[in-house]
Amino acid sequence: MTTESDSFPRRHARTQRFTLGAPRSFTVAPDGSRVAFLRSSAGDDRSNALWVLDPADGRERLAADPRALLGGASEDLSPEELARRERSREGGSGIVGYATDAAVELASFALSGRLFTAELRAGTARGIRVPGPVIDPRPSPDGRLVAYVARGALRVVGAEGESDTVLAEPESESVSYGLAEFIAAEEMGRSRGFWWAPESDRLLVARVDDTPVRRWWISDPSQPERDPQHVPYPAAGTPNADVRLFLFGLDGARTEVVWDRTRYPYLARVHWSAAGAPLLLVQARDQRSQLFLAVDTASGATRMVHADEDPIWLDLFPGVPCWSPSGQLVRIADEGGARVLAVGERPLTGAQLHVRAVLDVTADDLLVSASAGESAESPEIGEVHVYRVNELGMERLSDEPGVHSAVRAGGVTVLVSASLDRPGSRARVLRDGKATATVRSYAEDPGLSPRVKLTQGGARRIPCAALMPRDYLGDTSLPVLLDPYGGPHGPRVLAAHNAHLTSQWFADQGFAVVVADGRGTPGRSPAWEKAIKDDLAAVVLQDQVDALQALAADFPLDLSRVAIRGWSFGGYLAALAVLRRPDVFHAAVVGAPVTDLRLYDTHYQERYLGDPGKQPEVYRRNSLVDDAGLVDPAEPARPMMIIHGLADDNVVVAHSLRLSSALLAAGRPHEVLPLAGVTHMTPQETVAENLLRLQLDFLRRSLGLA
Repeated sequence: MTTESDSFPRRHARTQRFTLGAPRSFTVAPDGSRVAFLRSSAGDDRSNALWVLDPADGRERLAADPRALLGGASEDLSPEELARRERSREGGSGIVGYATDAAVELASFALSGRLFTAELRAGTARGIRVPGPVIDPRPSPDGRLVAYVARGALRVVGAEGESDTVLAEPESESVSYGLAEFIAAEEMGRSRGFWWAPESDRLLVARVDDTPVRRWWISDPSQPERDPQHVPYPAAGTPNADVRLFLFGLDGARTEVVWDRTRYPYLARVHWSAAGAPLLLVQARDQRSQLFLAVDTASGATRMVHADEDPIWLDLFPGVPCWSPSGQLVRIADEGGARVLAVGERPLTGAQLHVRAVLDVTADDLLVSASAGESAESPEIGEVHVYRVNELGMERLSDEPGVHSAVRAGGVTVLVSASLDRPGSRARVLRDGKATATVRSYAEDPGLSPRVKLTQGGARRIPCAALMPRDYLGDTSLPVLLDPYGGPHGPRVLAAHNAHLTSQWFADQGFAVVVADGRGTPGRSPAWEKAIKDDLAAVVLQDQVDALQALAADFPLDLSRVAIRGWSFGGYLAALAVLRRPDVFHAAVVGAPVTDLRLYDTHYQERYLGDPGKQPEVYRRNSLVDDAGLVDPAEPARPMMIIHGLADDNVVVAHSLRLSSALLAAGRPHEVLPLAGVTHMTPQETVAENLLRLQLDFLRRSLGLA
């Protein structure tokens, strides 16, 4: 008998989707002698500790225990640290991130706004008294110094706590040194704002001035005694932060790095290694052109190493650009209809692979993450693998179907693998291709195995997952729940057990659940991702309809009772479904939706829809609240539950309020569920648990189910 305390919604919330207790954030020493990583002590423990593993025998040592270091005190996080965690969707506590020196002997991290270091060989950790609150501390490559940010200033202190020095002091409250601006962290995948020189004698430091950015007020109406937050938010078509880059010597001497910031205002990537000069990737605001620039560290001048142009847009990828040990530019590019790995001007892969990230680069080969390209013999639906690539060819290192990633150094590889037939993920330590250890995981077993079929639907072969109730006998058709994300950056159809747990729970309540990754979702081809340009709404919605209708030929789907649920982009898609296609969809759960696309940020929204000042019709056509046809009284009204966190600073609650107002003005019935104090990622346990239950209740009511 299942009790409330051990029900799936409760355990799913308590374990943060069964991720707590799993090892993560691996770093391998360059001599292969140790592996550092983070892990909490149990599947319901949010507090991560820093661990070290010996690859030879798998022995683990605790290097830093956050509870001991804080003396049992609770964490006190600054607004800046809370914002950083929101940008990275970090719901854990304790040591949520760390950095090491080049030898992976000294680690640094922040706890409760204080600076700590850990000697990874000795397994000892201690606090260093410096001004705070400390953000993003990083040791110099030689391990003698630690740089960190406090109150917008970049500071450097000796690893033993001596000679704390301010290198860069903000000139005003709107200026910061060493931090990533909002859109870099939220949309570009750049969470850092400073980079050490390989010789440990200077740093590259980003200076961010938010003065041009328009201010928004984010308040919590349930706490009227609290002041609202006054936050800079660069909405589409409005000014961005002014971002500059400086070289700082340890004596405070500074030299500005110069490039055409008017033409290329986005500082997307910075790479500095012993293999070459500092390397920048800068983008035009329309993201159709970008430059790879090498920096002269004496003068701050830059020279172009490579230029890219694309008529639609250029994507950014993890791990690139960088230099190969021989000094050639390593990049990922869209060439010949494929996403390829290129070294210098030569592509090393073709249409057989869709390259997603560069994981490691050595003189012998490159380690990449990739999925099967459109020319592959087998579709390998939902799979992501790790490959070794060089001029002689490529070799797949991940040997089982699933989703894989890796970290490598010193002949040691940590291969992290998830598969459909095994809960969670497994982290194996390999040396010369042979497993020598498995990193222990304390993640809870969900006690739930998805009954999922990965398939393709429709003429476009849309990747799909279909889930049936585990006790289903196949004797009746089932009401349908579409459970997509359905847009950029968010694949949901994955060959991984835990990716389908929530969908399976809904299936077990009597639904046939369909998840479809239509055009716009990553992992297939550049053309597949870029098909949504200027026509976001129509393309993504049509692919959901096509997938649903195609799967109805092979699965027992009752097309007279079809609901859809989603969060963020998925919430936008769910609202689109019932408003534009009420002939197909009969109810929708609309979570944190982007409804007025002019209210979302520049780097994301302008990539897909351009400048709203130049293309207002494109924004009108794709927004939920600007298209009068969306609320045509001649169309049947479909039940809609709109859910939004009032503290969301990414998709602000104004999106849902404007949608509700438009629906009310048109006389369309709907429900609104405001979540007090909740941000975009809803980490609160009781909120996350009860959201599942309330959605289920709404779906049953709306579809007329017992």
